[in-house]
Amino acid sequence: MIAGVHTILYSTRAEAVRTFFRDVLKLSHVDAGQGWLIFAAPPGEIAVHPAEEPGPPELYLMCTDLKATMAELERKGVEFAAPVSEQRWGLLTHIKLPDGEKLGLYEPRHKMAIKMEAAAGRKSSKTREIKRPKNALRKR
Repeated sequence: MIAGVHTILYSTRAEAVRTFFRDVLKLSHVDAGQGWLIFAAPPGEIAVHPAEEPGPPELYLMCTDLKATMAELERKGVEFAAPVSEQRWGLLTHIKLPDGEKLGLYEPRHKMAIKMEAAAGRKSSKTREIKRPKNALRKR
């Protein structure tokens, strides 16, 4: 049966985006040949939302503490495409990638299908429970 997910991002500056994933986000990776890097992704979820018309898939990175993650990324020179906004399902912003595209980054406050670990190098590597306001679990 299904054993994994392979996500593809298309970019006009693929090498710069690969470098960003490798050097800034510190994602582990393999060289599939001729410098073609394939990155390991953290655990993820798939959500299917109702829509009036079909749309492209969306990719969001998740973190356990958006404020701390943003501060850490800013120290590495990362820019954000939008200020933090509070959604009913969590805190949201977007990272500016080297090719000008945006990548969503959010701190979930909804029930999750996975358990997220605090990022490596932080004080605690224990699973962190996401605190959710009582009204955060409303139906969409």
